[in-house]
Amino acid sequence: MHRYRSHTCGELRSAHVGETIRLSGWVHRVRDHGGVLFIDLRDHYGLTQVVADPDSPAFALAETVRAEWVIRIDGLVRTRPAGTENAELPTGEVEVYAREIEVLGPAADLPLPVFGDQEYPEETRLKYRFLDLRREKLHRNIMTRGAIIDAMRAKMKAGGFFEFQTPILTASSPEGARDFLVPSRIHPGMFYALPQAPQQYKQLLMMSGFDRYFQIAPCFRDEDPRADRLPGEFYQLDLEMSFVEQEDIFAAMEPVITGVFEDFAAGKPVTKNWPRIPYAESLRKYGTDKPDLRNPIVMQDVSEHFRGSGFKVFSRILETPGNQVWAVPAPTGGSRAFCDRMNSWAQSEGQPGLGYVMWRDGGEGAGPIANNIGPERTEAIRQQLGLGAGDAAFFVAGDPAKFVKFAGLARTRAGEELKLVDHDRFELAWIVDFPFYEWNEDEKKVDFSHNPFSMPQGGMDALTGQDPLTIKAFQYDIACNGFEIASGGIRNHRPEAMVKAFELAGYDEQTVIDRFGGMYRAFQYGAPPHGGMAAGVDRIVMLLTGAQNLREISLFPMNQRAEDLLMGAPAAPTPKQLRELHLRLNPPQK
Repeated sequence: MHRYRSHTCGELRSAHVGETIRLSGWVHRVRDHGGVLFIDLRDHYGLTQVVADPDSPAFALAETVRAEWVIRIDGLVRTRPAGTENAELPTGEVEVYAREIEVLGPAADLPLPVFGDQEYPEETRLKYRFLDLRREKLHRNIMTRGAIIDAMRAKMKAGGFFEFQTPILTASSPEGARDFLVPSRIHPGMFYALPQAPQQYKQLLMMSGFDRYFQIAPCFRDEDPRADRLPGEFYQLDLEMSFVEQEDIFAAMEPVITGVFEDFAAGKPVTKNWPRIPYAESLRKYGTDKPDLRNPIVMQDVSEHFRGSGFKVFSRILETPGNQVWAVPAPTGGSRAFCDRMNSWAQSEGQPGLGYVMWRDGGEGAGPIANNIGPERTEAIRQQLGLGAGDAAFFVAGDPAKFVKFAGLARTRAGEELKLVDHDRFELAWIVDFPFYEWNEDEKKVDFSHNPFSMPQGGMDALTGQDPLTIKAFQYDIACNGFEIASGGIRNHRPEAMVKAFELAGYDEQTVIDRFGGMYRAFQYGAPPHGGMAAGVDRIVMLLTGAQNLREISLFPMNQRAEDLLMGAPAAPTPKQLRELHLRLNPPQK
């Protein structure tokens, strides 16, 4: 017999009754039923009930074992007594009568419980992550993550993509976040950078003639903590294709992402034909470029109903060109209590309040705004929004660029509070036509809005003949249930167009050569039209497992201060390390 096990703890069935077997695993829990000990033994594969009574040679040692001890058990498989079967366990029809126990690894008192999924302080969970990962839910999430990545890889290969690994030590590149720098010992004073994304390398692969690339790529960004991203590092399904237009990317990737969601959605509906929503339309309707389409609320511009009205607050705002009034419809929200809660919430968000109209049973509007604008305008608003008795609408006014985020939050708040959101489905959409540039108010200049390597719609003609702030990019995101899960674009592969694009953002040709020399050179020697995208593995896994936090689907995450509490990183270097790297430290004075 094998030194440690003949079977796993998830393997035994009725067919094994009468066999002498060997199991090894962790003591999940010990129960004493009137002098008879029941040990639930657990390994990666499952859980088996072990029994030791006073007649068993193993009984004396069984009395000493405690939770999370690692033990070996030799014993006889037998059928559980009638009425004690556990239908929730694959091994629930049998138990093992212990004849011999060996302690392989005793455990000290546990700093956090492994049995059950009760809440526990995150700092403790991360410091003892090896214990945390033994917990059933987290363990299952990690295994699901691996299966999702397997599915991604299989679907990409079936789609004709080839897997390549790009360098981890590379050159610093302005991708929109700070680089993690790695000092070079053999080049004193010089630094490598960890890649924020394989962006330039994957484009260079297209220059090299490889046509369809993908990898499950680690990415590193020295960013301030964000709720929707793991500190330090994350993974993405990265891909690039040659000789393609935007529609080719959509046709290749929509089945892959849809298929992955369908495989792991546990029967929840998944969007079949994804809508294409222009960026500007997404902001106007949903207040965000990553809309949650499970929420049926669609905002509308109702400015004309307030222009010159008796509601002077809004009518004066509308005298400024470009200002608008948007309505956030709230079906079934026509109660004073709900409207007051929304108003209080708006004030907690730093707003002066949130004006509203409620519609009563007779169809007449109620509330201060309705009283000020009169029944005719109130009815016109109701008809435009498609509302009826028992419904309400909330209003935001001013410069849409300044209030759009708050309007989107109000839409989300109303949808959730009124239970209008169907949480048991996955709604996917392409967000398209992103602006190529945006105005940088701090530096008083035009800046790239998103990815500087994207192709502007209209190409060189747009760069030379259009107001930069009106140029759109061949750039797209995938939104799912209120999260951005992927981003990509068709690339600007013509060197003269690349130089012009950077010139409009304030960078001269030499700067482009200095910062992106490899790609700039490659463009001189026959660059194919190409494009691609990157999908966030962590966010996709989080959505599919129903986890509320990215740390619930990652093996060894850092805390929100970008600290690895388990391994003790970051840590101070030794004097010897600093000497070898020719470095001196100059930390800020505390």
